[in-house]
Amino acid sequence: THYLFIVVVAVNSTLLTINAGDYIFYTDWAWTSFVVFSISQSTMLVVGAIYYMLFTGVPGTATYYATIMTIYTWVAKGAWFALGYPYDFIAVPVWIPSAMLLDLTYWATRRNKHAAIIIGGTLVGLSLPIFNMINLLLVRDPLEMAFKYPRPTLPPYMTPIEPQVGKFYNSPVALGSGAGAVLSVPIAALGAKLNT
Repeated sequence: THYLFIVVVAVNSTLLTINAGDYIFYTDWAWTSFVVFSISQSTMLVVGAIYYMLFTGVPGTATYYATIMTIYTWVAKGAWFALGYPYDFIAVPVWIPSAMLLDLTYWATRRNKHAAIIIGGTLVGLSLPIFNMINLLLVRDPLEMAFKYPRPTLPPYMTPIEPQVGKFYNSPVALGSGAGAVLSVPIAALGAKLNT
């Protein structure tokens, strides 16, 4: 029963993260949705991982949790590829390194849940947008792919636009990192409070 409950927690936490925002970087609108993705995924990664870690009490469960989401995304990427879309049409998000930082914080602070929430949540909020921006920079010409392989369900506000280059105040990484770091901590604290 104990292990079954762990599986239920993992699956439901993953669904929570997925539904917090589109968890896949479709390269036809990845750049325009980067800030929204950063806010939703950094906060929900911390909420799910903290809840999961406090339940098991074992450092490493956050990384396991992020690995499950990564597997989900690779399956979705394979499904789109099977439909005839190019390999780079979906960029798999990078959750695992940020989750490892959260696990490291939990371990280094001797399983102090408040330190895990404050320090770990901040580290996730700052690192997740940076890791994913590096990931997106490796995609083969996202703008060309955006117009060559449009999705019929693409809403008007997500129409691909030319990204602003060299303007830090309008940088998706700056906005995503700042918002993610600020929001990860209070939301994770709320999740931990509901868990106790």
